[in-house]
Amino acid sequence: MQVVLVQEASSLDPAENRDRLAALIPDDADLVVLPEGCARDFGVAGSDLRDVAETLDGPFVTEVERLAAERGTTIVAGLFERNDAATSTAPSTGPSTGPYNTVVVRGGARADYRKIHLYDSFGYRESDVLTPGPLEPVTVELDGTTVGVMTCYDLRFPELARALVDRGAEMLLVPAAWVAGERKVDHWTTLLRARAIENTVYVVGVGQPGPRYSGHSMVVGPLGDVVVEGGDGPVTLRAVIDPTAVAAARRTNPSLANRRL
Repeated sequence: MQVVLVQEASSLDPAENRDRLAALIPDDADLVVLPEGCARDFGVAGSDLRDVAETLDGPFVTEVERLAAERGTTIVAGLFERNDAATSTAPSTGPSTGPYNTVVVRGGARADYRKIHLYDSFGYRESDVLTPGPLEPVTVELDGTTVGVMTCYDLRFPELARALVDRGAEMLLVPAAWVAGERKVDHWTTLLRARAIENTVYVVGVGQPGPRYSGHSMVVGPLGDVVVEGGDGPVTLRAVIDPTAVAAARRTNPSLANRRL
Protein backbone atom coordinates (compact mmCIF):
# COMPACT_ATOMS: atom_id res chain seq x y z
CA MET A 1 0.00 0.00 0.00
CA GLN A 2 1.44 3.37 -1.05
CA VAL A 3 0.83 5.95 1.68
CA VAL A 4 1.41 9.69 1.39
CA LEU A 5 1.70 11.91 4.46
CA VAL A 6 0.91 15.59 3.84
CA GLN A 7 2.49 17.76 6.55
CA GLU A 8 1.01 21.15 5.69
CA ALA A 9 -0.28 24.02 7.82
CA SER A 10 -3.89 25.12 7.60
CA SER A 11 -4.91 28.77 7.73
CA LEU A 12 -7.91 30.50 9.30
CA ASP A 13 -9.57 30.70 5.87
CA PRO A 14 -11.60 27.54 5.12
CA ALA A 15 -11.97 28.45 1.43
CA GLU A 16 -8.19 28.80 1.05
CA ASN A 17 -7.56 25.46 2.73
CA ARG A 18 -10.20 23.75 0.62
CA ASP A 19 -8.96 25.27 -2.65
CA ARG A 20 -5.41 24.02 -2.20
CA LEU A 21 -6.38 20.43 -1.47
CA ALA A 22 -6.13 19.60 -5.17
CA ALA A 23 -2.45 20.56 -5.19
CA LEU A 24 -1.74 18.41 -2.13
CA ILE A 25 -3.41 15.15 -3.20
CA PRO A 26 -1.35 12.97 -5.57
CA ASP A 27 -2.87 10.60 -8.10
CA ASP A 28 -0.50 7.69 -7.44
CA ALA A 29 -1.20 6.82 -3.78
CA ASP A 30 -3.51 4.28 -2.18
CA LEU A 31 -3.90 6.38 0.97
CA VAL A 32 -3.31 10.09 1.62
CA VAL A 33 -3.30 11.31 5.23
CA LEU A 34 -3.60 14.99 6.12
CA PRO A 35 -3.41 16.57 9.58
CA GLU A 36 -6.01 17.32 12.20
CA GLY A 37 -7.87 20.57 11.57
CA CYS A 38 -6.75 20.87 7.95
CA ALA A 39 -10.10 22.38 6.95
CA ARG A 40 -9.41 25.32 9.29
CA ASP A 41 -6.79 25.98 11.95
CA PHE A 42 -7.75 26.17 15.61
CA GLY A 43 -6.90 29.86 15.80
CA VAL A 44 -6.11 31.53 19.12
CA ALA A 45 -6.52 29.12 22.02
CA GLY A 46 -10.11 29.19 23.24
CA SER A 47 -11.55 30.52 19.97
CA ASP A 48 -15.23 29.85 19.37
CA LEU A 49 -15.27 27.37 16.49
CA ARG A 50 -19.01 27.05 15.99
CA ASP A 51 -19.22 29.53 13.12
CA VAL A 52 -16.47 27.77 11.13
CA ALA A 53 -17.72 24.21 11.71
CA GLU A 54 -19.20 22.34 8.74
CA THR A 55 -21.50 19.41 8.23
CA LEU A 56 -20.22 16.18 6.75
CA ASP A 57 -21.96 17.04 3.48
CA GLY A 58 -20.50 20.56 3.50
CA PRO A 59 -17.93 22.07 1.12
CA PHE A 60 -14.79 20.61 2.70
CA VAL A 61 -15.86 16.98 2.87
CA THR A 62 -17.51 17.30 -0.55
CA GLU A 63 -14.16 18.41 -2.00
CA VAL A 64 -12.33 15.58 -0.21
CA GLU A 65 -14.78 13.09 -1.71
CA ARG A 66 -14.43 14.61 -5.18
CA LEU A 67 -10.64 14.46 -5.09
CA ALA A 68 -10.59 10.91 -3.71
CA ALA A 69 -12.76 9.78 -6.63
CA GLU A 70 -10.79 11.79 -9.20
CA ARG A 71 -7.37 10.60 -7.97
CA GLY A 72 -8.44 7.01 -7.25
CA THR A 73 -7.29 7.12 -3.65
CA THR A 74 -8.52 7.25 -0.06
CA ILE A 75 -8.11 10.55 1.81
CA VAL A 76 -8.02 11.07 5.57
CA ALA A 77 -8.47 14.66 6.77
CA GLY A 78 -9.59 16.63 9.81
CA LEU A 79 -12.24 19.32 10.25
CA PHE A 80 -14.48 20.86 12.87
CA GLU A 81 -17.87 19.23 12.41
CA ARG A 82 -21.04 21.09 13.26
CA ASN A 83 -22.82 19.73 16.30
CA ASP A 84 -26.60 19.81 15.97
CA ALA A 85 -26.77 20.91 19.61
CA ALA A 86 -24.56 23.93 18.86
CA THR A 87 -25.86 27.20 17.47
CA SER A 88 -24.15 30.53 16.93
CA THR A 89 -26.74 32.12 19.22
CA ALA A 90 -26.04 29.82 22.15
CA PRO A 91 -24.78 31.81 25.16
CA SER A 92 -21.60 29.80 25.60
CA THR A 93 -19.59 26.95 24.22
CA GLY A 94 -18.78 23.78 26.10
CA PRO A 95 -19.20 20.02 26.02
CA SER A 96 -22.85 20.21 24.93
CA THR A 97 -22.58 23.02 22.35
CA GLY A 98 -19.15 22.97 20.72
CA PRO A 99 -18.42 21.28 17.38
CA TYR A 100 -16.76 17.90 17.09
CA ASN A 101 -13.10 17.56 16.16
CA THR A 102 -13.65 15.05 13.36
CA VAL A 103 -11.48 13.03 11.00
CA VAL A 104 -13.15 11.78 7.84
CA VAL A 105 -12.06 8.87 5.65
CA ARG A 106 -13.30 9.10 2.07
CA GLY A 107 -12.58 7.17 -1.13
CA GLY A 108 -11.84 3.45 -1.11
CA ALA A 109 -13.16 3.37 2.44
CA ARG A 110 -15.54 5.56 4.41
CA ALA A 111 -15.60 6.45 8.10
CA ASP A 112 -16.05 9.38 10.48
CA TYR A 113 -14.16 9.57 13.76
CA ARG A 114 -14.99 12.23 16.35
CA LYS A 115 -12.05 12.82 18.69
CA ILE A 116 -12.64 11.17 22.06
CA HIS A 117 -9.87 12.73 24.16
CA LEU A 118 -9.95 16.51 24.02
CA TYR A 119 -6.70 18.38 24.62
CA ASP A 120 -7.08 19.62 28.19
CA SER A 121 -3.36 19.61 28.88
CA PHE A 122 -0.22 21.77 28.75
CA GLY A 123 -2.31 24.85 29.53
CA TYR A 124 -4.95 24.24 26.84
CA ARG A 125 -8.67 23.55 27.30
CA GLU A 126 -10.01 22.04 24.08
CA SER A 127 -13.13 20.90 25.93
CA ASP A 128 -14.12 24.55 26.44
CA VAL A 129 -14.86 24.91 22.73
CA LEU A 130 -15.32 21.37 21.38
CA THR A 131 -17.48 18.36 22.19
CA PRO A 132 -15.89 14.92 22.73
CA GLY A 133 -16.99 12.14 20.41
CA PRO A 134 -18.74 8.90 21.34
CA LEU A 135 -16.70 6.37 23.29
CA GLU A 136 -16.56 4.01 20.34
CA PRO A 137 -13.30 3.15 18.56
CA VAL A 138 -13.51 3.51 14.78
CA THR A 139 -11.94 1.06 12.33
CA VAL A 140 -12.34 0.74 8.58
CA GLU A 141 -11.28 -1.81 5.96
CA LEU A 142 -8.92 -0.52 3.29
CA ASP A 143 -7.50 -2.81 0.60
CA GLY A 144 -7.75 -5.79 2.92
CA THR A 145 -6.13 -4.00 5.87
CA THR A 146 -8.02 -3.01 9.00
CA VAL A 147 -7.20 0.58 9.87
CA GLY A 148 -7.92 2.35 13.17
CA VAL A 149 -8.31 6.11 13.47
CA MET A 150 -7.11 8.32 16.33
CA THR A 151 -6.56 12.08 16.60
CA CYS A 152 -3.62 13.92 18.17
CA TYR A 153 -4.09 13.86 21.98
CA ASP A 154 -5.67 10.39 21.68
CA LEU A 155 -2.09 9.17 21.16
CA ARG A 156 -1.40 9.64 24.87
CA PHE A 157 -4.03 7.05 25.79
CA PRO A 158 -2.74 3.54 25.07
CA GLU A 159 -6.11 2.00 25.90
CA LEU A 160 -7.65 3.54 22.76
CA ALA A 161 -4.92 2.14 20.53
CA ARG A 162 -5.32 -1.27 22.16
CA ALA A 163 -9.12 -1.13 21.71
CA LEU A 164 -8.60 -0.46 17.99
CA VAL A 165 -6.16 -3.37 17.74
CA ASP A 166 -8.64 -5.61 19.57
CA ARG A 167 -11.06 -4.71 16.77
CA GLY A 168 -8.54 -5.97 14.24
CA ALA A 169 -6.49 -2.88 13.41
CA GLU A 170 -3.18 -3.56 11.69
CA MET A 171 -2.45 0.11 11.10
CA LEU A 172 -3.25 3.19 13.19
CA LEU A 173 -3.70 6.62 11.59
CA VAL A 174 -3.03 9.64 13.80
CA PRO A 175 -3.80 13.01 12.16
CA ALA A 176 -2.58 15.71 14.54
CA ALA A 177 -1.90 19.35 15.25
CA TRP A 178 0.63 18.57 17.99
CA VAL A 179 1.35 21.93 19.61
CA ALA A 180 5.05 22.81 19.70
CA GLY A 181 6.93 23.30 22.95
CA GLU A 182 9.51 21.85 25.29
CA ARG A 183 9.72 18.04 25.01
CA LYS A 184 6.79 17.97 22.57
CA VAL A 185 8.63 16.50 19.55
CA ASP A 186 10.18 13.89 21.82
CA HIS A 187 6.79 13.00 23.28
CA TRP A 188 5.21 12.77 19.82
CA THR A 189 7.86 10.56 18.27
CA THR A 190 8.22 8.38 21.38
CA LEU A 191 4.48 7.79 21.66
CA LEU A 192 4.10 6.97 17.97
CA ARG A 193 6.82 4.34 18.30
CA ALA A 194 5.42 3.04 21.58
CA ARG A 195 1.93 2.52 20.12
CA ALA A 196 3.51 0.62 17.22
CA ILE A 197 5.76 -1.56 19.38
CA GLU A 198 3.24 -2.48 22.06
CA ASN A 199 0.55 -3.33 19.49
CA THR A 200 2.76 -4.70 16.67
CA VAL A 201 1.04 -2.45 14.12
CA TYR A 202 2.01 0.24 11.65
CA VAL A 203 1.44 3.75 12.98
CA VAL A 204 1.06 6.69 10.59
CA GLY A 205 1.28 10.03 12.41
CA VAL A 206 0.70 13.19 10.35
CA GLY A 207 1.02 16.59 12.01
CA GLN A 208 0.91 20.22 11.04
CA PRO A 209 4.35 21.85 10.74
CA GLY A 210 6.11 24.48 12.82
CA PRO A 211 6.40 27.01 14.16
CA ARG A 212 3.06 26.57 15.92
CA TYR A 213 3.01 22.77 15.71
CA SER A 214 5.65 20.06 16.03
CA GLY A 215 5.75 18.53 12.56
CA HIS A 216 7.82 15.33 12.46
CA SER A 217 5.18 13.27 10.69
CA MET A 218 6.29 9.67 10.51
CA VAL A 219 5.47 6.09 9.68
CA VAL A 220 6.55 3.50 12.23
CA GLY A 221 6.68 -0.21 11.45
CA PRO A 222 5.20 -2.94 13.67
CA LEU A 223 8.53 -3.61 15.39
CA GLY A 224 9.14 0.08 16.06
CA ASP A 225 11.38 0.91 13.10
CA VAL A 226 10.92 4.41 11.69
CA VAL A 227 10.10 3.96 8.02
CA VAL A 228 10.05 7.68 7.18
CA GLU A 229 10.10 10.91 9.20
CA GLY A 230 9.72 14.58 8.35
CA GLY A 231 11.23 17.61 10.02
CA ASP A 232 9.67 20.80 11.35
CA GLY A 233 8.58 22.37 8.06
CA PRO A 234 6.01 21.58 5.40
CA VAL A 235 6.77 18.32 3.64
CA THR A 236 5.15 15.46 1.75
CA LEU A 237 6.37 12.00 2.70
CA ARG A 238 5.87 8.60 1.10
CA ALA A 239 6.02 5.10 2.51
CA VAL A 240 5.07 1.58 1.53
CA ILE A 241 2.93 -0.35 4.02
CA ASP A 242 3.42 -4.12 3.82
CA PRO A 243 0.52 -5.93 5.53
CA THR A 244 2.56 -9.13 5.77
CA ALA A 245 5.02 -7.30 8.04
CA VAL A 246 2.37 -7.15 10.76
CA ALA A 247 1.89 -10.91 10.78
CA ALA A 248 5.66 -11.42 10.75
CA ALA A 249 6.12 -9.00 13.66
CA ARG A 250 3.46 -10.80 15.67
CA ARG A 251 5.25 -14.10 15.15
CA THR A 252 8.51 -12.53 16.31
CA ASN A 253 6.94 -10.66 19.21
CA PRO A 254 3.65 -12.37 20.17
CA SER A 255 2.94 -9.94 23.01
CA LEU A 256 -0.71 -9.59 22.07
CA ALA A 257 -1.17 -13.35 22.26
CA ASN A 258 0.79 -13.50 25.52
CA ARG A 259 -1.39 -11.03 27.38
CA ARG A 260 -2.74 -12.23 30.72
CA LEU A 261 -4.77 -9.15 31.74
